[in-house]
Amino acid sequence: MDLGVLRRWWPVAAVTVLLAVAALAAGHSSIGASRIPPAVDNVPYVPEYPSVAPPSLPAEPRDAGESTRAHIPGWLGTVALILLGLAIAVALGYLAWTLLRGVARRSTRALPQSRARRTAEGTAREVVAALDAGLVELDDADVDPRTAVIACWVRLEEAAAAVGVRRRAGDTPTDLVTRLLRGDPEAGVPAIVSADVLAEFAHVYREARYATRPVGERTRDQARAALRRLRGELTAVAAGGSTPAATGGVVGV
Repeated sequence: MDLGVLRRWWPVAAVTVLLAVAALAAGHSSIGASRIPPAVDNVPYVPEYPSVAPPSLPAEPRDAGESTRAHIPGWLGTVALILLGLAIAVALGYLAWTLLRGVARRSTRALPQSRARRTAEGTAREVVAALDAGLVELDDADVDPRTAVIACWVRLEEAAAAVGVRRRAGDTPTDLVTRLLRGDPEAGVPAIVSADVLAEFAHVYREARYATRPVGERTRDQARAALRRLRGELTAVAAGGSTPAATGGVVGV
């Protein structure tokens, strides 16, 4: 049994049981006392004297005590039943209210939460910040070119998560970033770069990640050029320029 449910309902159950016991006791009991007169047999012995007749003590009939019994008025039982009915009605009303509130809460949680649509300018600024960090890493000659290119793509994935683009179960390694840059209606993210610019950097990323040959400086230079072109489009969008949503189709990466 759920302890939360037990803690919620034990006061109602306890009050109902106590009221039922009180009503039952009130209906089957009477307040009063019977005064039982002393029996004739218990009268103390008085010796007889020849000159004076012993006084006779009147024995009170036993039925006389019945008249002294006090009974509970009938209206008191009626009041007890009314109070019991009210308590039961309150308990049932509280139960119905709690059940309806639980159903309403579950229905509210089940409703899909609509995300506020993000502006292209705001999304572009966040992605530009990720690209700037990637370009700094690409310019570092001490960092392996393969590692630097993959790190740039990972930064874009982190930017996608930051703006609300969710990773799906069947996503390929490039789908998340594609939805970030080419638009995701589910997350309210508009398209902010053209398909060919995204495809250029996606090609460099796939080469750096999956190529079996060594990745040299040529790949680093290609990634740097693709990122700068990508950054140029994003900078224009962040400044309030037109979004390239209508140019090109969705990149198949």
